[in-house]
Amino acid sequence: MFNQQGLSLDQAPPITVVFRFFLLGSLFGILSGVSLFVYQTDIFNTSSIAAVTFTHLLTLGVMLSSMFAALFQMLPVISGIKLSSPLKKANLLLYPFTLGTIALLLGFNFPNMKWLFLIAALLLSFAILTAITPMLKELLKLQNHTPSSKGMGIALLSLGIIVFLALYLLSTLSGIIEGTLYTQIKTAHYSFGLFGWVALLILSISFQVIEMFYVTPPYPDLVSRYLPLTLFTVLILSTFISLFYANIWIVSNILLVLLLTLYALLTLRRLSQKKRPLSDATVWFWRLGLSALLLSLLSHLLQILTTLEILKPLSYIFFASFALSILFAMFYKIVPFLTWFHLSSQGYFSAPMMHEIIHPKTAKKHLYIHLATVVTFVLSLFMPLFIFLAGVLTVLSFTWMAYQLIHANKRYKDTQKNGEKFEMGNM
Repeated sequence: MFNQQGLSLDQAPPITVVFRFFLLGSLFGILSGVSLFVYQTDIFNTSSIAAVTFTHLLTLGVMLSSMFAALFQMLPVISGIKLSSPLKKANLLLYPFTLGTIALLLGFNFPNMKWLFLIAALLLSFAILTAITPMLKELLKLQNHTPSSKGMGIALLSLGIIVFLALYLLSTLSGIIEGTLYTQIKTAHYSFGLFGWVALLILSISFQVIEMFYVTPPYPDLVSRYLPLTLFTVLILSTFISLFYANIWIVSNILLVLLLTLYALLTLRRLSQKKRPLSDATVWFWRLGLSALLLSLLSHLLQILTTLEILKPLSYIFFASFALSILFAMFYKIVPFLTWFHLSSQGYFSAPMMHEIIHPKTAKKHLYIHLATVVTFVLSLFMPLFIFLAGVLTVLSFTWMAYQLIHANKRYKDTQKNGEKFEMGNM
């Protein structure tokens, strides 16, 4: 489980901070499932409004919300830093982020209402930059960095770059600027989004949590120290060169595929070397996610080499499966731990154990739902009617997540209300 060395209740964020971002992510996930009944297989046409909307529902609404939940919790655990006024910072992020995301989604679907893009640009840039700036400042103050803390810092820097690239795109869509570099900036935007934020944050966290959670051998120093910086460098150089030579992304994508393939294979190898004999659902979420990443990278590479169009949506399906699988794995570690940790730290000796907050069998059922969802998305590429089943399963998957969160919060409140506390006077 989590390493509690150096972690105190004073250092940890309020439990509501993490819970609210996970809940927001699950609500956007439910909305993404509902949207499939409207957009159907149009989501696989990468130039369509359906694809752009569905992509941002997942990447911005689900993944970024949930990753912020994980960041607020993992920063104290991995780096030992304490964010001052975490509740205030969370509120400055949560509300404008939610409204900005909704404005952006509406803007995609009502292109005549260009002012929606301006509102989205203002709210999202304010929310995200306000959140990541103090995180980066605290990381820069660290005297002794771990590979995970360095990688998280690079991932946060990438997120900042994504925001500035998005501002250019939204300024173009709103008609403020002509946007002569729109295509090049758009390519850099989604490349940084997929590789510089999602993949980079996951692999940075994994350098510590894979060994911590599952008692595996550590990653080789060469990988943990230099892989995040290498990925970031490739993305930065490619973005600048692409302004003059757009085809540089072909070379860059091949290099990124090779680097992330190395990471995925190495992590699967580490999981096979774990010293704990039992495999809970979170291990299988990691294995499913890493396997999906390998399939995504293979599809992406073949698409570059063959230009077979069906490989592009296939690559995106598997990449989304990778990100969501790891998200669910972290969710089922963080939520039970936080609930138990806060109650125990407050002195409740009747605090429920982690397996009582979310039972391992419950997480395993979600694993099966998630796997079935991925399969139906793939099948819908060939049999379009499966997209409706994919929509149902997506709604079920995120409703399942939301229910577990509400249940954990209820156990937390019930214990605070009715639980017995350790008191010195009872000695």
